[in-house]
Amino acid sequence: MTNQRVGRLAIVLHSHVPWLLGHGVWPVGEEWLRQAWAHSYIPLVAMLRERAVRGRTNLLTFGVTPVLAAQWDEPSSIGEQERWIADWRIRATGKGIHAQATADSTAARDARRHFRAAQWTMREFAENWRAGGSAALRPLVDAGAVELLGGPVTHPFTPHLLEPIADLALASGLADATVRTGKQPVGIWAPECAYTPGLEHLYGRHGVGHFVVDGPTVLAQRDSIHRPYRVGESDVVAFARDLDLTYRVWSPRSGYPGNKWYQDFHSYDHDWGLHSSRVTRRSSETKEPYQPQQASDQVQHDAHDFLTAARARMVNSCEANPIVVVAYDTELFGHWWHEGPQFLAAVLDTAHSYGIETTTLGTVAHEATESVDLPPGTWGSGKDSRVWEDGEAGRLRDRGRAAQYAVLDHLRRLPGDWLATRSPSADAIVTELLLALASDWAFMISKDSAADYARGRSEDHFARLGEMLRTAHHNPAVIFEDRRLPFVDARRAIR
Repeated sequence: MTNQRVGRLAIVLHSHVPWLLGHGVWPVGEEWLRQAWAHSYIPLVAMLRERAVRGRTNLLTFGVTPVLAAQWDEPSSIGEQERWIADWRIRATGKGIHAQATADSTAARDARRHFRAAQWTMREFAENWRAGGSAALRPLVDAGAVELLGGPVTHPFTPHLLEPIADLALASGLADATVRTGKQPVGIWAPECAYTPGLEHLYGRHGVGHFVVDGPTVLAQRDSIHRPYRVGESDVVAFARDLDLTYRVWSPRSGYPGNKWYQDFHSYDHDWGLHSSRVTRRSSETKEPYQPQQASDQVQHDAHDFLTAARARMVNSCEANPIVVVAYDTELFGHWWHEGPQFLAAVLDTAHSYGIETTTLGTVAHEATESVDLPPGTWGSGKDSRVWEDGEAGRLRDRGRAAQYAVLDHLRRLPGDWLATRSPSADAIVTELLLALASDWAFMISKDSAADYARGRSEDHFARLGEMLRTAHHNPAVIFEDRRLPFVDARRAIR
């Protein structure tokens, strides 16, 4: 390969789970958070920190939703995460003892692999995560290794929000990130990459300089997605995700994680709850044992394939110095795809030999010299809003709209002097509303992914909200308190 630069690669990771603490454990509730924390967040931050220590900067853009950061930093959640990792180590030990007793060498090797991984994770957690996730991530932001993206506090589908609620959600989310990391993010991850004309004005009001949309949203108006664009007449900049390159890693139908040598996420040994098989064949119910060396070899092959394709995209781009944006859920790397952190490390370490410079969105946002009038779009099925609007999701949207009107009516009827200082009861009511409006519930229902859990969660939030509003109406002196999202300030919906 040549070191002659052909373009820039902006890797964007979107870290998000909905509020899970206190809402079930297995198979969807807190277990979702625990697995993602142990298998994605901890190894990814460690990988990035190793490179930051070596002086690397502008590695990638790292989005963290405030609702995830709050669960990272909640003291009882930190303690529970440590307990979960210890349990992983105990299960690996138990499997090892059983394998030794039964002379099962394959199981013994797998048990040792899991024990070493759990031991490393426990040590990494103890050294860098005991003060919470924000404390673990902040040194990377301060060192310039990553750019941090913020977002609306509970990840609502923003086009469905009334303007005062949209202001409240975004302002609260940015305040949350500012306190936790020491600086307000200049860019955000727009939930579901959802855009509708006019959102740039919301972003501009709150000091947001750039956000991400999906490739087709820009391609509807422009031939090139390898440059940033100012949106309309605003100074807010949109970056478009390059689907041709993004989908090499993961798409609705294919991607590297489906390779036969990688660890199979969907199968595990039921005695010990450990992933022990490789993908083998998609159509086969019988899985072969996982083989770490072959998986590592495949990582190098796939990193080479990805960077070769990235270089080709840049060489063939109509831009002189193109910026190619790829964006993924962070949880893909490590949680869903066990080898994902190794893949990202290989890409970051060898990109320069392909003539590719890694960058962050904020580093290149100033290069936006052209404007574009974007149409509505998302990164969901059909690249429109159908996932969050069709069928049952549409009824959820309508219920959310009615709840927003009810909450705003309640806030506007409060005595005028409540705006002078924060009201715990008003903040609690707004928190419940925003948790009910999380985009996750409609997505999970439309995709039939733990749909019953999503139905139950959304129903619980709306029912609790209705009860709070009725109680407050009949007893205005009642005091509610909710500490889950401490930077949600109900006054932001009125001012």
